[in-house]
Amino acid sequence: MTEPLAPGLYIVATPIGNLGDLSPRAADILLRADLIAAEDTRVTAKLLRHIGVKRPMTPYHDHNADRERPALIERMRSEAIALVSDAGTPMISDPGFKLVRDARAAGVPIVTIPGPCAAVAALTLAGLPTDRFLFLGFLPSKEKARADAIAEIAAIRASLVFYESGPRLGAMLAALAKGLGERDAAVAREISKAFEECVTGTLGELAERYADAGPKGEIVIVVGPPGEAPPAEVGDVDALLHEALERLPVAKAAKEVAAATGLDRHELYNRALELKA
Repeated sequence: MTEPLAPGLYIVATPIGNLGDLSPRAADILLRADLIAAEDTRVTAKLLRHIGVKRPMTPYHDHNADRERPALIERMRSEAIALVSDAGTPMISDPGFKLVRDARAAGVPIVTIPGPCAAVAALTLAGLPTDRFLFLGFLPSKEKARADAIAEIAAIRASLVFYESGPRLGAMLAALAKGLGERDAAVAREISKAFEECVTGTLGELAERYADAGPKGEIVIVVGPPGEAPPAEVGDVDALLHEALERLPVAKAAKEVAAATGLDRHELYNRALELKA
């Protein structure tokens, strides 16, 4: 006999394509959950059939989340509720975070069952720096709002990860090329499925490739970080040191400016001494 799960919220990552990627632990949680809160019950039903399981399900998505959340949290006090999205890890571009926030406020135990995530999978395929990356999900579809969003992130020294649909891909890549310049980038699609591919090039090259028609399938765009920042001007450095010296002793001022500019701390220390004198 299957042992019941302890009451609470179970965040279950599901496959982003290949159903074989469902972890044994995730399958076990879905088997034993009292209720599965699913973004689309039809999609989750296919996954349950794959593992030979039938469980009660209820829809939980953008359009009904505010209405359904209080009842779900009340049920978590005495039942095990599993939260799943259509694909990947819940709360990555879906409304699940509010359920977790309110469940925690209500004192409900929360357990995460990690697994597939399209953003991370695309990073592994792209061959771009992964020491720092920023996930941005879907940008606005309107041209002005999208351009404004890109302008906000243009100076961030990290790889950028976006989700996009096939019909919007060409316009999105063109907007990125215009706003970010000729950075290295990758377009990954159908990750873990039969026709998985990852096309790399500069943003301009990719924008040209997909200008006429976007491919089918789920798409992730990864954009590399900007090139090395230009060296700081001497006048700018002196201004930063002057400001820091008004608040800090020489050594700490030099350390602060070094962190902000990437310049050598010992050279900044000597310059701070000169300015102090």
